[in-house]
Amino acid sequence: MKKITKIEGIETDFNVKPKLRVAAYCRVSTNSDEQLVSLQAQKAHYETYIKANPEWEYVGLYYDEGISGTKKENRSELLRMISDCENKKIDLIITKSISRFARNTTDCLGMVRKLLDLGIYIYFEKENINTQSMESELMLSILSGLAESESIYFAKDLYRREF
Repeated sequence: MKKITKIEGIETDFNVKPKLRVAAYCRVSTNSDEQLVSLQAQKAHYETYIKANPEWEYVGLYYDEGISGTKKENRSELLRMISDCENKKIDLIITKSISRFARNTTDCLGMVRKLLDLGIYIYFEKENINTQSMESELMLSILSGLAESESIYFAKDLYRREF
């Protein structure tokens, strides 16, 4: 007589979505005590904010301290975050504002486009812009242009005060 063995199936819920891997990016442009307090506040805020969302997995915090946002090449943590995006470690980036992300329109748009090509979105909290649902780059272009202009204005103002 043949023996029949019944193999029980493994119950799997195919409707469960994987958690979104979320990172935050912070930056302050000087090492002043006020700016360092701001950086610590940003870091604490984003870690708590990300970990509080049950649909997200906190994958890290990237921050550049005392570095201008005018040139991405000078910002090691920003570049490390972009590299981690290229290596498929991040799905979403949250940052305080466009000016914290970049004060150079070309860099800002270039990084946003690169990340979008990788399927990675950025949420700019202050401006309430999520690149996933962005209809066009127009608003992002305008706001990043303003951030760049502010940087140029403040640099000229500092120069005038020193001389």
